[in-house]
Amino acid sequence: MPHYTAIVTLLVVLFYFFVALRVAVAHGKYNVKLPAVSGHPDFERVYRVQMNTLEWAPIFLPLLWLCALYLGDLVAAALGLPWLVGRIVYYLGYTQTVAKRRPGFFIQSTACLLLLIGAIAGLVIRFAAG
Repeated sequence: MPHYTAIVTLLVVLFYFFVALRVAVAHGKYNVKLPAVSGHPDFERVYRVQMNTLEWAPIFLPLLWLCALYLGDLVAAALGLPWLVGRIVYYLGYTQTVAKRRPGFFIQSTACLLLLIGAIAGLVIRFAAG
């Protein structure tokens, strides 16, 4: 059973809850009335962090679990944690200024690429082993 991968998944879900709550707070702080999602640049950056995280989750989560199933729980979790760190770095940078989002984006996208390679390698190894 991929316990470490499950822990990483739960941490990612908790991070997403955190980001979603930050958007709710930002609506009030920057006086952006619902259902609006634009109006103040500081609000829009917080909102984009949430949306970008949501956009990447359907890429990250299947790769995380495929890597865990076909290559191993520890490998997947070890690649999944940097994705989460990248999302945190992305949040911290992007909420300050648009230009500071790049390091976090690079970290999380690299983690996804490595998870993709791991999932493919694990499948190839399983097929080759019969």
